[in-house]
Amino acid sequence: MDFIKNALNTIENWLHTITDNRKPDYYLFIFASLLIIVSIVFSYSLSIFTVDYFDYSQFHFFIRQLGVGIISILLMWVLAHIKPEYLFKKWKIGWWLFGVFGILMIVMHMLPSSMVTASGGANRWIRLPGFSLAPVEFFKIGFIFFLSASFSKKFGDLEKVSFKEELKMLLPYGIVFGIVVVLIAVLQKDLGQVVLLGSILFVMLIFANRSVKLFISIIGVAVFGFISLILLAPHRINRFQSWWSSVQDTILSPFPPSIQEALKVQEFPEPYQVSHSLNAIFNGGWNGVGLSEGGIKLGFLSEVHTDFVLAGITEEIGLIGLSFILVFLFLIIFRILRTSRRIDDHIYHLFCLGIALMISVAFLINSYGITGVIPIKGIAVPFLSYGGSSILALGIAVGMVLSISKDLSKTQKETKHEYQFDKV
Repeated sequence: MDFIKNALNTIENWLHTITDNRKPDYYLFIFASLLIIVSIVFSYSLSIFTVDYFDYSQFHFFIRQLGVGIISILLMWVLAHIKPEYLFKKWKIGWWLFGVFGILMIVMHMLPSSMVTASGGANRWIRLPGFSLAPVEFFKIGFIFFLSASFSKKFGDLEKVSFKEELKMLLPYGIVFGIVVVLIAVLQKDLGQVVLLGSILFVMLIFANRSVKLFISIIGVAVFGFISLILLAPHRINRFQSWWSSVQDTILSPFPPSIQEALKVQEFPEPYQVSHSLNAIFNGGWNGVGLSEGGIKLGFLSEVHTDFVLAGITEEIGLIGLSFILVFLFLIIFRILRTSRRIDDHIYHLFCLGIALMISVAFLINSYGITGVIPIKGIAVPFLSYGGSSILALGIAVGMVLSISKDLSKTQKETKHEYQFDKV
């Protein structure tokens, strides 16, 4: 009994050490939890054809998403009450995510086919008992932390330097990002995730106060690299031509006929995914056809509960229902940016900014893709698409932001006390 009592006292003291009574941003927690609940509902409503086609149980996807959703919400709650200095500086969770999942992305391609799940001819998931793991989803959080920690250390108090010195300082990041491009865009054939990480890197460099010359150089290299990655992969060329065939008349209309004829793609079919996606959105109208009553999921689009979940949601609950979901997503991004703007620690500031960018850019890439504005990239919609790795990774990311948000209450209380003291 004494042993158990001492062990419980030790655990209690340890919990008191790593936690405190400051309140995290509960609004952020509530909004994120609500969207996860929405994803659980639609994982059941939109997966009917896939369930029937593969002869799964009726609640196959619902139960999995429900379990992952509950774990993610609990993760957010637990991480929210841990002191940020433990998460970021003592336990170094960000470095673990960066290192461990970076290694897993390498090892994944050496595993036997029985241990990996392929998509588009490339290995993207590691099969584990009861579930599959997508290392890239967790690596993205580690990559954001890597940029936050190194940028705050290298560029935080840096005075103005020459363009040559800037290039030297940026070289290690270019090497790291080059490795990321090989691991994700080449080996996993997932250009969308590279675009996402590249966008985060670019915007975070802006907040690191670098020169205009540097950004012009980066844009030039990025455009060249992006075009090269498209030309090196035949499936990307076909996807780009398919997209161009659907938008070329609109884009080329202001140009002379000779230029239009030179740039037009002849006899190339429009992407059927986008056509069905737009039909679903049109069919949903303002009010939707009713929950579980949508038609797009009946074999017109495979896996509509994943990449095309926005189209499926819009068809069933309409543009009005989708607007409410988008408001919650906007409020999540707003609350994260609010924490980033008000926090004093430069690492925390950049990390929150990176997480907000990750959610924003992923949503824009997906929504623009399913409506034909850009070629389809196959990126999950944050909080809404079916997928355990994506939801768990977002739970960790938002939980870390919630932990940081507690420092705002501390700062605000100190400011209030200082103001009252000065007033006296």
